Amino acid sequence: MTVPKPLVVVGDVLLDEDIEGVATRLAPDAPAPVVDVTGDRRHPGGAGLAAALAARGGRDVVLVTALGDDPASEAVRRELDGRVRLLELPLHGTLPVKTRVLAGGRPVVRIDRGGGTPGEPDDAVREALAGAHAVLVADYGRHTAGAVRPQLEDAARHTPLVWDPHPQGDPPVPGARLVTPNAAEAVALCAGSPGVPGASGASLGAFAARGTELAERWRAAGVAVTLGERGVLLTRPGGGTPMLIPAPFRADGDPCGAGDCFAATTVAALADGLLPEEALQRAVAEAAAFVAAGGAGNPDLWHAPAVPGPAHGAAAADAFELAEEVRARGGTVVATGGCFDLLHAGHVGLLESARRVGDCLIVCLNSDASVARRKGAGRPLTPVADRARVLAALGSVDAVVVFEEDTPEVVLGRLRPDVWVKGGDYSVQELPEAEVVRAWGGQAVVLPYLDGRSTTLLARRAARAVVALRAADG
Repeated sequence: MTVPKPLVVVGDVLLDEDIEGVATRLAPDAPAPVVDVTGDRRHPGGAGLAAALAARGGRDVVLVTALGDDPASEAVRRELDGRVRLLELPLHGTLPVKTRVLAGGRPVVRIDRGGGTPGEPDDAVREALAGAHAVLVADYGRHTAGAVRPQLEDAARHTPLVWDPHPQGDPPVPGARLVTPNAAEAVALCAGSPGVPGASGASLGAFAARGTELAERWRAAGVAVTLGERGVLLTRPGGGTPMLIPAPFRADGDPCGAGDCFAATTVAALADGLLPEEALQRAVAEAAAFVAAGGAGNPDLWHAPAVPGPAHGAAAADAFELAEEVRARGGTVVATGGCFDLLHAGHVGLLESARRVGDCLIVCLNSDASVARRKGAGRPLTPVADRARVLAALGSVDAVVVFEEDTPEVVLGRLRPDVWVKGGDYSVQELPEAEVVRAWGGQAVVLPYLDGRSTTLLARRAARAVVALRAADG
């Protein structure tokens, strides 16, 4: 059996500390807020955060970084244990520690300490890059990427490579599939470039010019400039019309780590075979959900199991958070499930009726493997990413969560809906989920279903139409 190749993250790890508190007064000796500390937490930042995010869902991730013998390095090792595989370069010095002091969730000051120089890679690092399925470079200006640059140059020739750059870091290697600077980084990296707008240029046209300049300078296949609430602008060498990928919603939350989430999602999507445009769409949605959930400071990100349960992705995170929010305000959580392979009028009617039962509707969606086991060869007709996107676009659906098992019982145990809904082609007694939802006081119900509508009938009708067309063409 062939062992799947890992996703390899290369870059600079930091230790992020958040000291949280409240500020209700100023210091008597200076006009500075006094923060009464209510809690603090520490977690890997930089490439460490990117690697942990890439590993969500059980993906095999190798992190190549420089670590030393200092307490910050030991803290990073403990936190990443069981999440990613570490391949270490020696660190000459101490690991950088970035401490934020927050009052009411807002940063008051950041304190930076430490710093070192990475040493030379060993054979294990070189072998990991040579055998990578995809590579992400998370550059934070500490030159870990420079220490393995020859290996990165070779990897870019045959492997999807995403480079998240830093103005004080190393330039991306030629052939990178995507480079992902944020708006400020793009401005800084283009400072002084002839024919490129200066720092005051904030229009899409200005960022398109910067992106094109950087793509040509770095000989990258594409440069995706992240623009916060405006989304992401994808440009390519030689100019042409850029592609704007808007954010799916305005995310009000802590943006710390959003760039790492964006880059990690992008490279994972490329590893899954998506086109760059498709990968960026997924990454924009994931980054928005990440910010809305609290960013890198969200304790659930680090306290959750290293390998999550059956749900995965931004839609899954939204579903569980939504269920908690609705319950907290005394509302009714409604859930339904199925394959939804070819969405038809029967599905739409069921979903609209289910939404009227309570205050939110969460759809539990069978994964592709689950559909194939249930429906047989040739199914699903529509891949899970497309099915989830179509469902999420319906006004009656508030969130979608994908599950891998044959039945949604495990994911229901996490959602704990008040009402579980199925169409009229079932009876409550036949539903294996009915007993599950009763465990927490929930109720399974059956709603009317439009007769004569099904994915099977649609597929047969389409097959007959194809046969008729071929016969007509003679």
